[in-house]
Amino acid sequence: MKPKKLNILERWLSKLHDHLNEKQFLILSSVLVGISAGIAAVILKSFAHFIQKQFVDQYLQAQDFKLTYVFLPLVGIGIAVLIIHRLYKGFLNTGLYYLLQSIAKKSSFIPFHHMWAHIITSGITVGFGGSGGMEAPIVNTGSAIGSNYARRHKLSYRERTLLLAAGAAGGIAGAFNAPIAGVLFALEVLLIDINLTAFIPLLIASASGALISKIILNENILLNFKLKQPFNYENLLFYVALALLSAVVALYYVNVFSWITSKFRKLKSKVKRWLIGSLLLAGLLVIFPTLFGEGYENIKGISELNTDHFFDHSILQNFIKHKWQILILIFLTFMLKTVAVALTIGSGGNCGNFAPSLFVGAHLGFAFALTLQYLGFKDVPVVNYTLVAMAGVLAGVFHAPLTSIFLIAEITGGYELIIPLMIVSSVSYAVVKYFHPDSLDVMRLKKKGTVVSEDKDTSILGKIEMTKLIETDFTVLKPDDNLGVIVENIKHSKRNIFPVVNTEQKLLGIITLSSIKEEMFNQELYTKLVASEIMLKPDVIIKQNDDIFNVMDKFEANWPLEFTGNRKGIL
Repeated sequence: MKPKKLNILERWLSKLHDHLNEKQFLILSSVLVGISAGIAAVILKSFAHFIQKQFVDQYLQAQDFKLTYVFLPLVGIGIAVLIIHRLYKGFLNTGLYYLLQSIAKKSSFIPFHHMWAHIITSGITVGFGGSGGMEAPIVNTGSAIGSNYARRHKLSYRERTLLLAAGAAGGIAGAFNAPIAGVLFALEVLLIDINLTAFIPLLIASASGALISKIILNENILLNFKLKQPFNYENLLFYVALALLSAVVALYYVNVFSWITSKFRKLKSKVKRWLIGSLLLAGLLVIFPTLFGEGYENIKGISELNTDHFFDHSILQNFIKHKWQILILIFLTFMLKTVAVALTIGSGGNCGNFAPSLFVGAHLGFAFALTLQYLGFKDVPVVNYTLVAMAGVLAGVFHAPLTSIFLIAEITGGYELIIPLMIVSSVSYAVVKYFHPDSLDVMRLKKKGTVVSEDKDTSILGKIEMTKLIETDFTVLKPDDNLGVIVENIKHSKRNIFPVVNTEQKLLGIITLSSIKEEMFNQELYTKLVASEIMLKPDVIIKQNDDIFNVMDKFEANWPLEFTGNRKGIL
């Protein structure tokens, strides 16, 4: 079989790889991966907005908007499900869950088709009104680019993981024009453990992705704000209260999203998932049109103190006449956004929780500010509360306080709000972590037995597979074997432990060399004692599906490993 011909760029990179040292090539690679991830972010966002303008907006002008909400998300999610079924054999790993799993269990290898599959399916899902964000698909795309680039050039696991993270950082930086947030996202959310030297490629990749976004992407597509009021320390107690509210809402988000998506995963029929999820989503959109799409336009609207968009095309439009009704509608909007996202993802759509977390936080902060106004407080910094709550909810949902702080700081063009951002993000994160030690995606991984941790030693332990530790080359004894037979077996064995099993291979006990040391030298007992009389019953029997940390807690000696009632081996 002839090797595939390399294109000009690959030939050039191969020559450079031969002439540059490891650090130099890694720096060059981080630039290329960051640029590619930034381009991917631009393509995905532009693709989704193109669909919305060319198909959705034109359709809205000719049809009853309420009926459109029923039709468009159903079609968009359906197309995404069909593409996955036809092109990817009915299965495409989506969300940050799979990315974390790839790092923890698959040596940071990501399938080749992930470099474009998320762009297509996510663009269609969100473009046609699916309620979710495009950041997770962007991160998956950028990470796939980094992973496959490293595989192509036969880089080590450490370098491959670093370029995977560089792709994620470049993608986030490109999506928000926020390079610092991109780097922190790779460290906090992907739990990448790197040294100071490896930090430089992440910075370069993130800066490259942000630069591409700034050059190419339309400013209207990016999420950005202008502050109208500086931070006032007299509002400190209000910010603390907002931090606690952000934590409560983040906990609500995590619990409700996990519960709904777990119910959908139990449905074996993908058609049922699609129909049930899409129709329920359509029902929500008829009443709450602001749940349509990724929601950044709505965030921009409330940051400009514009509430008119809340009622456009809603069946409740003619019933909203009082201020308290507006407040209730805003409250229901951010509470139901979680449900809408879970329905979109559960029904087969490809999107993520990053943008929805910002959406929920913005509406929480806005509702909090309006409540203070209604209670008679003057000069309420509405926009500041809106922005700070975005950071609070994001920090709680993703367990990423630093990412949240610097993301909001970067999209507002300065660090005027850095103190309230630090307070709200850290308090929200601390409260959520108390109730949920792991983030949304890590929690799901741990339920499946995959251990992901920011602690290096814990991560290394989590990569150990129990089945590879089991030793099976032991001399097995029968319960009626006498001491003479046991001693004879000991003579021909290099082991000091001997399992005793019955005819069904059921483990009855163990005999160790030290436990029969005295009896071994008394030949009168050779025909009088049998294995069942002198064997020891272990205090602990480890199951094959126990994780390594449960085993470590019990590991004070060589314990037998039992599997479905039969002896499997010794650990």
